[in-house]
Amino acid sequence: MIKRIKSVQNYLAMVKFAHTLFALPFALVGFVLALTISKASFSIPLLFLVLVAMVSARNAAMGFNRYVDRDIDSLNPRTKEREIPSGKISAIAALRFVIINSLIFLTAAWFINLLSFVLAFPTLLVLLGYSYFKRFSALSHYVLGAALSIAPTGAYIAVSGTFHIAPVVLSILVLFWVSGFDIIYSLGDEKFDKENSLHSIPQLVGTKKALIISSVSHCLVLPMLVMFYLSVEDLGVIYIVGAIIFSLLLLWQHLIISSKDLSKINAAFFTANGIASIIFALFTIVGLLTAH
Repeated sequence: MIKRIKSVQNYLAMVKFAHTLFALPFALVGFVLALTISKASFSIPLLFLVLVAMVSARNAAMGFNRYVDRDIDSLNPRTKEREIPSGKISAIAALRFVIINSLIFLTAAWFINLLSFVLAFPTLLVLLGYSYFKRFSALSHYVLGAALSIAPTGAYIAVSGTFHIAPVVLSILVLFWVSGFDIIYSLGDEKFDKENSLHSIPQLVGTKKALIISSVSHCLVLPMLVMFYLSVEDLGVIYIVGAIIFSLLLLWQHLIISSKDLSKINAAFFTANGIASIIFALFTIVGLLTAH
């Protein structure tokens, strides 16, 4: 029993399961948004399927990333103790984990609706393809942002079976938000990326300019917050309060990071953004439910 628990813990650590809270709150916003806009009836089985699809898709993406990067991770002092390089999980077991989660994702999409199932295949292509992108382009941060941005629109389609401008705006917001904080997270690997011909914005332009690009990405989140408010009828003041707090947390992570002091990267990456996503989702969902 202890061995099995340890094995589960290793897999959860491999996919950084705690980081699910970056995209999951936005998926829940997309879910509730569809209920309020399309007037669809709430369904616990549907919510369960959306959560299964969301978690399994992310597990597949992260597991594949660890599988593809296993040789690189073994060379990087920051990542050499990850589960595959350290031998806690074999490469074959990791690949098996990816295949199983991919099948779970496709199965969940099939039971949600036909449109979700059709879109699940290009979605999986984006999620898995990200792992190769940093080998030839510094735009990999934005590909990661695009991968996570699928969550709110995907959840909306799961409920309504249709498209709407509001979840698309939310997805664009997530794209700029994620790409901005991923640039910050990659600052610590600037030297390693240069030495190993890996592409990232810090590797391409240096720390100072990378921080500026990250700031610009996060500044682009602000008009998306406004556009989302305008695209949803009667969203209310509760959303505005949440959007302001969300924006302040984005600002805070830039205030604690500088080109001369990168010691607070983890605080900026995980703490600030984890709290920001939960607060945004909570205030937005309450705003949606109380306004309709």
